[in-house]
Amino acid sequence: MQKRGCGIRTAADYRERLSPSLWALVAAAVCGPMAAVVFSPLDTTLALFIGLVVSVAIVAGLLALSPVVEVRDGELRAGRAHIPVALLGTPTGVVAEEARTARGSGLDRRAWHVIRGGIDGIVVVPVTDPDDPTPSWVISTRTPDRLVAAIQRAQVRLRTPGR
Repeated sequence: MQKRGCGIRTAADYRERLSPSLWALVAAAVCGPMAAVVFSPLDTTLALFIGLVVSVAIVAGLLALSPVVEVRDGELRAGRAHIPVALLGTPTGVVAEEARTARGSGLDRRAWHVIRGGIDGIVVVPVTDPDDPTPSWVISTRTPDRLVAAIQRAQVRLRTPGR
């Protein structure tokens, strides 16, 4: 039997870290050699060390600061925001050209956005809370169908008596 509130976390229905793509990490790692060139007139050993530290720090920072999208305990979490799934409408997952439109000209400036370049899929989740000024959440995801299914499962669990 699991106890809530004592630090034991239940498994998430869905969890995805929106980490940068490989090309973005490689591009960030190139900052290290550039830093090494700056310090090379002082000492080549020091320059190599600084270049290595800069590369590792930037790549580690990009990975550590990547937002997480998660459906857990009846809540949708996207980045630093969270909302109960009971206050959400029917989510819609889009890919390809529809996703480009959802990220571009179809983007509502009042919506909550967690959008990352290099991730093609988008899930748009309408907010049904009349007191919330945010009309929807627009979330990047590599697997829109799985995120949509996780949100819908969490919504069904809330409506099902005895759970």
